[in-house]
Amino acid sequence: MELAEQALAVSRGRHRLNAAITPGPGVPVVLMHGFPDNTHLYDRLLPHLAGRAPVVRFDFLGWGASDKPTGYPYTATNQVGDVAAVVEAASAYLDTEQVILVAHDASGPPAIDWALAHPGRVARLVLLNTYYHWTPGLRRPPAIALYSTPLVRAAARALVRRRPDLDRRLYEWQVGGFIRDPAVRERHVAQLYADFLPARPAFWRLNDDLLGTVFSRRRRIAELRRFAPPVRVIFGARDRYLNVRVARRFAALFPNSELHLLADGGHYVQVDEPARVAKLMLAG
Repeated sequence: MELAEQALAVSRGRHRLNAAITPGPGVPVVLMHGFPDNTHLYDRLLPHLAGRAPVVRFDFLGWGASDKPTGYPYTATNQVGDVAAVVEAASAYLDTEQVILVAHDASGPPAIDWALAHPGRVARLVLLNTYYHWTPGLRRPPAIALYSTPLVRAAARALVRRRPDLDRRLYEWQVGGFIRDPAVRERHVAQLYADFLPARPAFWRLNDDLLGTVFSRRRRIAELRRFAPPVRVIFGARDRYLNVRVARRFAALFPNSELHLLADGGHYVQVDEPARVAKLMLAG
């Protein structure tokens, strides 16, 4: 079933976020992307959700078709404001308070931060191959480690600026490895890379922020243990980085959680297994 998406007006201060909503019954589902991708990460999932719930997807500031203000401090903490702006716009549009928050990859910290601050508005928190705090088993993908490690990252960034061919090959190797099906991989990676180039300032800044984010969030573990809304952890088990160990630790932390490991899914589990992810996401 396919339903037409409608533009959702979302302001973030003086800036505009690209957001869209697909109509449906019940509690709205808010889909969040990580990096180095954007809302197109959910293209294969959306048809499996259409007509079953209102679905909101958006690009964080600096990404996709959202505004990309020069010199903006792109950090996980500032992305919490993006989440808040989208939720408020969706709530006003649909006249509802609660949402189902769906985090993937680097959207884990802003999504969980917002959920901790507004537990009464969270009907369900869904975690798809994501992270929040440093934990044993958590591994950075090689390209992310290259661009986020102090001392190394400046040289790596200078090199790919001089060698766009190398930059593209590195992106295709890293992001292509997140998608199981070769035909799907070819279509998705080409589109994501084209969108990634103008988002590079946000990518660099979020990589600068990455290590500080995961270590600072360890201070909030006690809050995770007290988080009462239901949490559904849905991970592709083939992901070597945000892996099964990370998924199990998430499920053990939250007091009202379910763990679902999809054996044939990888890091982009919503791309590899869209029908199964949609079913688990909405199951009562």
